[in-house]
Amino acid sequence: MDEALWAVGRATGIIGLALFTVAVLLGILTRAGRPTIGLPRFAVTLVHRNASLLATAFILIHIITLLFDPYAQLELIDLVVPFLGEYRPFWLGLGTVGFDLLLAIMITGLLRNRIGRRTFRIVHGSTYVMWPIALVHALGTGTDAATPAFIAFTVVCTAAVAAAVVWRMTPRFARPDLSAPVTTIAAAPAPHHPAPPTTGVRS
Repeated sequence: MDEALWAVGRATGIIGLALFTVAVLLGILTRAGRPTIGLPRFAVTLVHRNASLLATAFILIHIITLLFDPYAQLELIDLVVPFLGEYRPFWLGLGTVGFDLLLAIMITGLLRNRIGRRTFRIVHGSTYVMWPIALVHALGTGTDAATPAFIAFTVVCTAAVAAAVVWRMTPRFARPDLSAPVTTIAAAPAPHHPAPPTTGVRS
């Protein structure tokens, strides 16, 4: 039973991390204002939100499962106060920090219309901190962190997020304003004035 709890907790944590990776990538793409995979921009935003909510659900299952796992030795206070756990306190504490950031992101997302666009963006920007913290937490606490499958998983996720972040920082990231009318001024030909008639005197 204890091994089953640990396996479920580990699996849901990995699935949550994978979904958060997708959410980060789609979030960056949403900021770019470009469609993807044949989806319009509003659909990309919707998939981004659904991926975030689904990832949060898996993370909650991950935490609740480990609360009942005697091997993890989690207490309720470990969910909000980092670095107090008995099992690998530093690595576990990183997970707590990531969960605290996740709560802040989700709460401000639900209160977006009340707290204002500026506050929402500032807090939502902490996703760039939460994701690597969650990844390092998974590497530090997982018993399968050294397996080839998990190493390949982390390499793919890291490469995808790193590429997206680098693209986010490039000047070409911002989408040109396609709604602005494009006007061109063609050079009109110079008017042709016929030469005045010449008169000559015959001798």
